[in-house]
Amino acid sequence: MRVLLDYRPALRAPTGVGALVHHLAAALADPDLGGPGGEPVEVTLFSSSWKDRLGPLADRGLPAAVAAIDRRIPVRLLNVAWHRAEWPPIEALTRRRFDVVHSSHPLLLPSRRAAQVVTICDLDFLAHPDRAWKEIRRDYPALARRHARRAAHVVVPSRYTAGEVARHLGVPRERIAVCPCGAPSWSPRPAAPEDGHLLFVGSLARRKNVAGLLAAYARLAARRTRVPDLVLAGGEAPDGADAEWRRALEDPRLAGRVRRTGYVDAATLRSLYAGACALVLPSLDEGFGLPALEAMTLGVPVVASDRGALPEVVGEAGILVDPTDPAALAHALGLLLDEPELRVRCAARGPAQARKFDWRTSARILRAAYRQAIETRAGRAAAEPADPAAAPGSPAP
Repeated sequence: MRVLLDYRPALRAPTGVGALVHHLAAALADPDLGGPGGEPVEVTLFSSSWKDRLGPLADRGLPAAVAAIDRRIPVRLLNVAWHRAEWPPIEALTRRRFDVVHSSHPLLLPSRRAAQVVTICDLDFLAHPDRAWKEIRRDYPALARRHARRAAHVVVPSRYTAGEVARHLGVPRERIAVCPCGAPSWSPRPAAPEDGHLLFVGSLARRKNVAGLLAAYARLAARRTRVPDLVLAGGEAPDGADAEWRRALEDPRLAGRVRRTGYVDAATLRSLYAGACALVLPSLDEGFGLPALEAMTLGVPVVASDRGALPEVVGEAGILVDPTDPAALAHALGLLLDEPELRVRCAARGPAQARKFDWRTSARILRAAYRQAIETRAGRAAAEPADPAAAPGSPAP
């Protein structure tokens, strides 16, 4: 089975989608994944950028069995051509044929012959396009429904997103595969730090509700003599989509208490988790919530939103609150700070909850989804009028 996987979200400063693409690619290429006599999967990564190169895959921790195609094409230019004109087909860009082409976002990668698969992490752009970045606002709301229905299969990271895709995009459940993120291979930290910080991890976009977090933290700081510093670890959203938290940060109660790190590499991120007394994720909508999984793996207590996929990921290992209620969020943080037994209980439950999420399991699900997508594509092709250009043996364009 020849699979082309869009690797562009993992090319530079990868966040949740980038991690999903990267780790699934590595797991899919494992020759033992299919078991004895299983069909091998040939994984090829596709990347395009005008200035950022993919580089040696070994430097990215990817196995030697993974191949790559890197084109010097501006990402925005290619996206406009693909989203609006559905051109050029991936066969023309790569000079190769594939059985499956897998887009890492909700819109199809154009292909003449391959089964087309899309990834949909969340549908917040449908209900709240104002919270999305410019390119997403421009293309996704208008095109996602049609592309999802045309896709041979849709990949989502959670049961929550699967329900949203079926309900709002009209995709049959049998064409949706739930492939969650896997927990990192970290051991639980031996003990919590004496003076740990509160930690937020994620892009500082409106959907992440950083302004709501700052409002809750200001309440907490106003009524306590001592409160841990708050660390915001994540890149800023482009085109001014994150202005609310900037205004919230002007609250005088926050002076000297909030530290922004910007985007951090994997080693620095793990260090930030290890030094945290708690992770706070008050997202208004979340398709998965990888930071919660990473924190629980180390035994860091989690306070998270009771919306989206976060309850599914956190389970009973953390505290879930209404993200639109700063008082409730401040109260939950106060409970963790004041009740050692609660902290210990969350720290103990976290690693066990995290072990429920495994990259190899998700890769097996994805392999089965690819096989089903190929069968769906073949069924559709058999129902279409004959196309001489698609006859067996025809050269790739």
